[in-house]
Amino acid sequence: MSGKRSIGRFLREHAVILLFLTVTVLAIHPSGLSLVYIVQELITRLGRDSFLVLALLLPIYAGMGLNFGMTLGAMAGQIGLILAINYNLLGVYGLVFAALASLPVSLLMGYLCGVVLNRAKGREMVTGYILAFFVNGIYQFVVLYLMGSLIPVRSKAIVLSRGYGIRNTLNLDGVRQSLDTLLAVHAGPFVLPVATFLVIAALCVFIIWFKKTKLGQDMRAVGHDMHVADSAGVPVDRTRIIAIIISTVLATLGQIIFLQNMGNMATYNAHDQTSFFAVAAILVGGASVKKATIPNVFIGVVLLHALFVVSPGAGQKLFGEAMIGEYFRQFIGYGVIAVSLVLYAWRSRREAERLRDGLRGGPAANGGSQ
Repeated sequence: MSGKRSIGRFLREHAVILLFLTVTVLAIHPSGLSLVYIVQELITRLGRDSFLVLALLLPIYAGMGLNFGMTLGAMAGQIGLILAINYNLLGVYGLVFAALASLPVSLLMGYLCGVVLNRAKGREMVTGYILAFFVNGIYQFVVLYLMGSLIPVRSKAIVLSRGYGIRNTLNLDGVRQSLDTLLAVHAGPFVLPVATFLVIAALCVFIIWFKKTKLGQDMRAVGHDMHVADSAGVPVDRTRIIAIIISTVLATLGQIIFLQNMGNMATYNAHDQTSFFAVAAILVGGASVKKATIPNVFIGVVLLHALFVVSPGAGQKLFGEAMIGEYFRQFIGYGVIAVSLVLYAWRSRREAERLRDGLRGGPAANGGSQ
């Protein structure tokens, strides 16, 4: 019986991972793509997306759930890239300038987001999602009307023909893949963006170190139980704000890394799906609203993007229309978030029932002796 329960528990806890793995494996053959191409795409996308997904970890540790407000950081990163292009700063220097220029904006956005989320305890995810829509309006106003009018823009190539406002699409040739090619290594048929992976590894080391610090321990305490942490003298609101600030700054850097890999930027909507796909990736990797680890990030990025790579080809082969695969991406993204949240709520209810049964001396109390 215990073996069956263990198998059932494993299937429940890893249902999303197993589902994605199964669908992806089944879609590889119909896609018609070679294994070498798929692996190279996954290597590229690991470098492109992992930093953004890692930015979600600290708010989860602090009990704030999935930070849909990280879109604020993505917008700050885009402002930094616009300024770098405006001053014609090239290569890694342009990326460093973009990061430094966007830092004050991301710090301010992170602080304001943290203050708002502290007033919406228990509803942080939906509040962060709506807050991103509000700040997006401000971002659009600044980029569409203020830049080139009140905010001087030196480069006329990035300004709309009317004389103010930034063009819809910006070419990032000056910084295109400058980080990815900095220490690119050819390993057989594959190209490894070593510099990008080193930056991601540095962030992983930072997160591991940070969890062991006093502030990191405070975040975990707040995430476990805010009331107990407050009784123990932990500054709950301040700790939560710091978690969101760090997450927002990391999202800023992650968006810069993402866009330098893409080589172009849709000025007005490049940030729209940032939090959406980052959240989908970490949930696919086995994380939940309350618990996430670094391995969850990389498992999720690989599984989610493996499906994204093979789905257009599979859609073309099976249905005669590649766009079926594109629509499937959106369906999968929203679907995995919905399924993961439902599973989390179900597990939480089951755990609460098990604890109540244990206190009453019911079946759960005797489960360990069987």
